[in-house]
Amino acid sequence: MTRKNRPIQSDIAWSAADAVTVKGFDLSNDLMGKVNLGDMAFLELMDRLPTDSESIVFNALLVSLVEHGITQSSLATRLTLAGAPEAVQAAISAGLLGLGSVFVGSIEGAARLLQEEARAVDAGDLRVVAARLVNDYRASGRVLPGLGHPVHRPVDPRSVRLFELAGQHGLSGRHVELMKLLSEEAERVLTRPLPVNATGAIGAIASEIGIPWQATRSVGVVARAVGLAGHVVEELRNPIAMELWRRSEEEATAHLRG
Repeated sequence: MTRKNRPIQSDIAWSAADAVTVKGFDLSNDLMGKVNLGDMAFLELMDRLPTDSESIVFNALLVSLVEHGITQSSLATRLTLAGAPEAVQAAISAGLLGLGSVFVGSIEGAARLLQEEARAVDAGDLRVVAARLVNDYRASGRVLPGLGHPVHRPVDPRSVRLFELAGQHGLSGRHVELMKLLSEEAERVLTRPLPVNATGAIGAIASEIGIPWQATRSVGVVARAVGLAGHVVEELRNPIAMELWRRSEEEATAHLRG
């Protein structure tokens, strides 16, 4: 049987001799000089430009994750740059590749949990849902995404501000409520601080905006790419990667040298 080819189609953008059209907007005349990068990212994800309130909150989501100092991702970027200084894109990519279920990528886990649960119990008591989820995750030994932080306790200041902005701009609904309840219930059951961290807050607010959970990690990727570009610039100006490599090699193999 001859396979029938599926149509190849994309509605994102197209180019002509005198224009580039993106999501129905003329790039040069409608977007450049009028739309900031965060709003452009929103357009790519949501097929429309944000409202004023959405713009403020979505840009805050991005800003909250641009930078967190010397982290696994920034170390990967700096070390890669030391080995391939001619390939800045490779250095930034190296940092982005580590954005998984533990760092930044936990946005996706939180958003998936919130979207699936909020959809399943539209008319239900979210406090009951939170209690069930905490018990289920505890019994299976899994970690609830979006809760806890090794540095920020008893609260993550980024989450506090993000939730404040979401409330001020009409983007604090059932997803945000469930995220907060999960934190309260987890802290009660496990008797230790488990604040909603930045990725949990972003997962909740992105869900309020309507971003499907499968795309929420891209918010972190866009944000962290900007921060990693900053680490590239600092590494070029004030390199630390080679010193980190030298000391790591020496300390890791000291026992072999006696």
